[in-house]
Amino acid sequence: MAIETNNTRKGIMMAVVAATLWGISGTCGQFLFQQREISVEWLMSVRMLGAGGLLLVFALAKKDKDVRNIWLDKPSRSKLLMFGIFGMLTVQYTYFAAIKFSNAATATILQFSAPVMIAIYLAIRHGQRLVKQEYLAISLAVLGTILLVTHGNLRALNISPLAFGLGMASAVSLATYTLLPVPLLKKFSAVSVIGWGLFIGGVAISFVKAPWRPDGVWDIYTYANTLFVVIFGTLFPFYLYLQAVHLIGGQKASVLTSAEPLSATLISVVILGLSFKFMDWIGALLIIATVFILSMKKTNTSAGASI
Repeated sequence: MAIETNNTRKGIMMAVVAATLWGISGTCGQFLFQQREISVEWLMSVRMLGAGGLLLVFALAKKDKDVRNIWLDKPSRSKLLMFGIFGMLTVQYTYFAAIKFSNAATATILQFSAPVMIAIYLAIRHGQRLVKQEYLAISLAVLGTILLVTHGNLRALNISPLAFGLGMASAVSLATYTLLPVPLLKKFSAVSVIGWGLFIGGVAISFVKAPWRPDGVWDIYTYANTLFVVIFGTLFPFYLYLQAVHLIGGQKASVLTSAEPLSATLISVVILGLSFKFMDWIGALLIIATVFILSMKKTNTSAGASI
């Protein structure tokens, strides 16, 4: 019993730390895009190649045979490529592009409407009716989004249409990213699937902006924020989250990722001077609440609740 309790506490701590690091990573990205003129494409190539490569090296060091085996199975090979490009790369790019044209807090909160989209998709796919919890979650997500992007004033958007579109695209991409690797995770280790997904996405975006061709203004703050995004905002949180899922299960771990939008918002307000009004907080809390509501239902295994 003592060991089980200790593992639960350890898993909870890992999930919260992972979510917090993801949130801070978004704020670091906002700084790089808006104050150092770093392109989204370049940061994505460095982030995904760096973190993906390190995860694969770690897996090999642990003698994880799935790093190689996943490529020997033809159906899994095509699914892995789809996950890397249409799952991992798409969700990473739309999320950070949304940050560039708005801010880390708004982009992260909008992305958190993904669980609602997943619930709707699964209900349609399996021919099931939505239950009361899902209707409530959808209503809260819509109301929260409206409050967040309008400050409660329905006559004007608080963010640009482009930023809003990218934020919602990020939510759709997160839903896709969550569902695509489910068959792979049933056959292969999560570290191998995530590592290859990141690396494949990194190779793909490198054709747009090569990692050895940096742009923007470089100083100690640029180096520090870039290093944080790659190591502490990608590599560590992915590993910690996977360990948390192992210790406390995917359902509890996904609920605890609610710390991500909260950390992104707090850091943006305190460090970057973001003006977050009362209605914005209400909207954010309504959207985050949908995760808790939907967690009351049995959920599918996923690659992770966020990026």
